[in-house]
Amino acid sequence: MRRRSSGSSEDSADVPVKASRPNEQARLNDVASVRKSHDLRQPDRPQNSGTRSSARSRRPSSNVNWRPSHSRDVSTEKEAPASQLPPTTLSPDYPSIGNEKSASSRRKSRQPRVWSPWAMSFLTLFTSVVGIGLLVAVLYSSATLHCDPKGCRMSWMSPSYAKFSDFDTEHTRFATKYSLYLYREQGFDNGLKIKGIPVLFVPGNAGSYKQVRSIASESARYFHDVLQHDPAALNAGARSLDFFTVDFNEDFTAFHGQTMLDQAEYLNEAIRYILSLYLDPKISERDPSLPDPSSVIILGHSMGGIVARTMFIMPNYQPDSVNTIVTMSAPHARPPVTFDPQIVSIYNDINKFWRHAYSRKSSAENTLNQVTLVSIAGGGLDTVVPSDYAGLESIVPETHGFTVFTSTIPTVWTSMDHQEITWCDQFRKTIVRALYDVVDNRGRSQTKSRADRMKAFKRRFLTGLESYVEKNLPEAAPSTLLTLEDHSTNILSSHERFVIRNLGSERKPKAHLLTIPPSELSEGKRFTLLSDSKLDRPGEDGKLEVLFCNFYPSDAGQASLPFSVDIDLSDEGVESTKLACKNAASDVVSLPASSRFTKNPFFREGEWQIPPFSYLEYDVEDISGYGFVAVIDKTTSPTAGWLVAEFRDGADAQITRHISPRRLLSSGLSLHLPANRPMVTEVKLPSVQSSLLAYDLKIESQDCNEREQLFTPLVRQYLSEPYESKYFVNAHEVEISLHGVSPYVPPPMRNRRFDDGLSLQFWTDPTCDSGMSVHITVDIMGSLGKLYMRYRTVFASFPLLVMALVLRKQFYIYDNTGVFIPFSESLDFCLRRSLPMLLLSMTLLSLSMGQSSSTGSSGLLFWRNSTASVDFSQNDLLVGTSDPFFWFLIPMIGIICVGVCIGLHYVALLLTWLLSTIYGWVAVRPVIQHQEKKRAPPPAFAPSSPRRRLITAGILLFLVSTFIPYQFAYVVACLVQLSTAVRANRFARDTPSLATANFNNYVHSIFLLMLWILPINLPTLVVWVRNLAVHWFTTFSSHHNVLSILPYLLLVESLTAGKMIPPVTGRLRYVTNIMFFGIAIYAAVYGVSHAYMLHYLVNVVAGWLVAIHSTSDSWSISGISSMFNDEQAENRKQGKDP
Repeated sequence: MRRRSSGSSEDSADVPVKASRPNEQARLNDVASVRKSHDLRQPDRPQNSGTRSSARSRRPSSNVNWRPSHSRDVSTEKEAPASQLPPTTLSPDYPSIGNEKSASSRRKSRQPRVWSPWAMSFLTLFTSVVGIGLLVAVLYSSATLHCDPKGCRMSWMSPSYAKFSDFDTEHTRFATKYSLYLYREQGFDNGLKIKGIPVLFVPGNAGSYKQVRSIASESARYFHDVLQHDPAALNAGARSLDFFTVDFNEDFTAFHGQTMLDQAEYLNEAIRYILSLYLDPKISERDPSLPDPSSVIILGHSMGGIVARTMFIMPNYQPDSVNTIVTMSAPHARPPVTFDPQIVSIYNDINKFWRHAYSRKSSAENTLNQVTLVSIAGGGLDTVVPSDYAGLESIVPETHGFTVFTSTIPTVWTSMDHQEITWCDQFRKTIVRALYDVVDNRGRSQTKSRADRMKAFKRRFLTGLESYVEKNLPEAAPSTLLTLEDHSTNILSSHERFVIRNLGSERKPKAHLLTIPPSELSEGKRFTLLSDSKLDRPGEDGKLEVLFCNFYPSDAGQASLPFSVDIDLSDEGVESTKLACKNAASDVVSLPASSRFTKNPFFREGEWQIPPFSYLEYDVEDISGYGFVAVIDKTTSPTAGWLVAEFRDGADAQITRHISPRRLLSSGLSLHLPANRPMVTEVKLPSVQSSLLAYDLKIESQDCNEREQLFTPLVRQYLSEPYESKYFVNAHEVEISLHGVSPYVPPPMRNRRFDDGLSLQFWTDPTCDSGMSVHITVDIMGSLGKLYMRYRTVFASFPLLVMALVLRKQFYIYDNTGVFIPFSESLDFCLRRSLPMLLLSMTLLSLSMGQSSSTGSSGLLFWRNSTASVDFSQNDLLVGTSDPFFWFLIPMIGIICVGVCIGLHYVALLLTWLLSTIYGWVAVRPVIQHQEKKRAPPPAFAPSSPRRRLITAGILLFLVSTFIPYQFAYVVACLVQLSTAVRANRFARDTPSLATANFNNYVHSIFLLMLWILPINLPTLVVWVRNLAVHWFTTFSSHHNVLSILPYLLLVESLTAGKMIPPVTGRLRYVTNIMFFGIAIYAAVYGVSHAYMLHYLVNVVAGWLVAIHSTSDSWSISGISSMFNDEQAENRKQGKDP
């Protein structure tokens, strides 16, 4: 059956390719043989003579039906001689042929070779090796360099779960899919009665409801062992916590927006049901005199924290039912993947709602005025969700929430991976104590006021070294009456450094007084104290106690002041002085112990636990109202322990260096700290803010005598926004990485301060009396690993930039020459011009956007999302950063993607080659043996009947519109395309010709394009399959658009028929060019933030290709009818004997 090309004239004819025996195959002549690669060009290229004819009359159609024509005796016609082909006009990349004579004379002088799909130019090979080498370096660096040590200790519990079967379809439409449980710790919780304060745990993506067990167990044990025996805590409203948990059947929330909405709706119904339980006397054992709970505390892990925030925008949200949310490893700032359009829309709606609420000037208009939100990030060990995404700086003001890293939390001091954060022993202890700090069963909300909750959370989760931390000392009342001898008390001036090397050297309690300088001389001064011993609270009998004292007045009016503690260190009959003192233990900051024997700030299971250091720090202006600092050594015998205290000048203790990243990269930074430096020195580097760079810190100093050295250098690196601190004990060589300004993360609600960069604090032993040198350099190899977590999702978009340019070049040459060049050859052309030019343009665009963002212009952000003067979408484009220092990221990612694309190309080639070989043995060989007696070759490309293809496509489209998501149909289309590529590869190997090579290259490139779209569709398909596994058959309302898959199916079906796309002539060929170029631009600019759009854009291109295919067919009713009749007639003919 011959078809006329849409581009042929009246006197041109299609030449079908006929299958012949392998030993009778002739080499491609004329038009097929003149195709040669660009590396075989000759300078003396022949020129076309005469008037240039149109492409329609000078080029044979490549629209070939690969099914062979059969004669009556089942033999196959011989291939038409090439001399009968009309002359072909080739592009400048290939020689032009005016007539058969010139072609034959040129073939005599040199025989051109056809570029094999397996061939690769040196440029392509070099670029691929560089790209794959960079990718390997990134992966190696991410896995082995600048990795935080693991320090979590295992937790133990005795869990049991009670399911609420009454929470059925009468309460929620999701009762058959989701479930609600109450956690009970065996041996501590009595039965199923509830009598405490409700807390709801929300699991994350593919999370289990049983993940609540570690924290809930610690809560039950802590209340049973400690709080219920503390009258002060009980009087303050502390009661046990009733932990509820929801079973989401391990739904994949991160991949599917509708699943997030379903879970949020279910949570609102669950909270309404939980609150109703406390009104049921059969279940509740609460004190009737206490108010009934009206709100629930939310504890969310991963995407569970996002679902908790989604509750507020749902129609069934009950006002004031939630006022405290604590999230762990939750990606608040942006979705972890952008493959689903609905999840991107939900994120935008959530963040817009929260920002808009907090932007209200009146607290009465702010629906979130009483809501506090704390986001806890795991840090560098979390390889599931980038900890940069956990930031709240762009969503919640500091008065209502903050972000903190687990390495910052006192006594935790370690990073955690995505699952560890739910069971880490030292972390669960801290979070349970924080929850008990904020609860108060005396009010209906069951929590303290918002200000008190924020204060309690900051006290538990932050270091206490933050600049704005409120000290407890000024607010406290004098609690201790200290009586000292006038002549034996050691009094030091403020200019002296006070050192105790061994406690108890006096063999009796001893008080040491440090004079506090007057306020007029205290500007910029600070008081610091460091000890390896715990500082006692009032009434405790330990080793050390630090008090801030004034002279106790002797007048009768003040003599009756109550003191809880009376410390008398005077002898009878000796003149003494009384001091009214406040205890400073409530302001103690715990620091990890640093000695020659410590390696990490934490201790692991089975390791010897070293008590943390106790550190005090006050601005002298805040303590100028006191006369003395009293250090009381309570030990009565020599005991190991030391203490150092001093008043220091702030100018000597703080060093600021404004050094650019370029200079830091080229020459590093070196500092020399003198021998008379303060005990604590801080180095600020305001320009060091990016999370994409890793640094090496080297500390050099003269070794101190082991017996005289009190402690080894202790280093703290920190950022003030978000609250990230890391400690390095026994520090000599330190690897520094941070979560500061990160790609694709929205900017904070407030402008960053000039000193918001990296800060380093050094605690060094001042008794060593030796200088110290500090060297900071950029670790280039270590910095490569930081690209992995921040740019993993670029492999869903940037490779499509390469694929689009390659296909653009293939179609351009095909439309001008009739030759569909292989993928590797087209990539070679792109590497020589179009790809470098596009990457250069994108780099310049990124630099220009950086300048425009600084001036307030929105640039390409046509969906501008801003609150006041802050544009929260300014980092959504390109590589997510406008910092000109990182100009190299776009070319670097482009080179890596070239390597990945060429790697996938050869993997696909190898796969199709192997499958085609198997196909040749399994499917073709029996046919050959059957037809050898009839002297007929095997069918080269036998597609299924049109009726079968139409029925199959119709059924698939019907299922898409009713039950299955279109992503399932897309996977089926990819499998069908693989089958077509296998058969085309087999036919091209059996019958080498220009036509078969064109079709093989075309099918292979389309298959590669579909493979790169496949990751965008797989997550939704996984969610659908998961729903089927839990017998949830409700359809996805957002994934049944037939038009989203119809062009793909039509294109794949056209290719299964063995039909080569006809060349496009005239101006319409520029449409194909523009479409592929547009996909390349979109993939580079918007691909990471809106990856789902790539499916739709390629879908449009597939529709255009189907339209081009249709130009070679007649679509009349009679034609369609004859298509079925011809099929039946042909089958009858083939069934007859010769």
